[in-house]
Amino acid sequence: MLVNSKSVTTVSDISLKIVSVERPEGVNVILGQTHFIKSVEDIYEAISGSVPGAKFGLAFSESSGPCLVRSAGNDQELVDLAAKNLMNISAGHIFLVMLRNLYPINVLNSIKNVQEVCNIYCATANPVNVVLAETGEGRGVLGVIDGQSPKGIESKKDAEERRTLLRKIGYKL
Repeated sequence: MLVNSKSVTTVSDISLKIVSVERPEGVNVILGQTHFIKSVEDIYEAISGSVPGAKFGLAFSESSGPCLVRSAGNDQELVDLAAKNLMNISAGHIFLVMLRNLYPINVLNSIKNVQEVCNIYCATANPVNVVLAETGEGRGVLGVIDGQSPKGIESKKDAEERRTLLRKIGYKL
């Protein structure tokens, strides 16, 4: 039983659900929480201003008024897929960005600096499962399962391979 100062809620009043984010191979995703319809345009500007020519689609789910999934982007396949994923997740005030031919690291700080953005749940190319709580009022994101569990601890050889990879792809000198 969960207890707060106003009421007692039993676990039977909450349903947990897991929804997988559908994405094509090679597409990275950023899932976050935001609070205002203006987010669609501001996130669009943050991405396009960070990486000219970036291919992306984004969607935002309203949680009041008409409660629509709003979308934008410059790759229609990714725009449609972002909107479809948010309809499947069906939680309010979240956004999903789908990126083609660039990494989240290229746009993440710009998105975090959008004044409406409250939280980033994940930024990844891994399979993503969204863990949701559902009540009679709607759904909310509790968190995400991003990829697989660790299989071991990095060895000296693994650490050297990591350092080599980061330099090879241009993230370290």
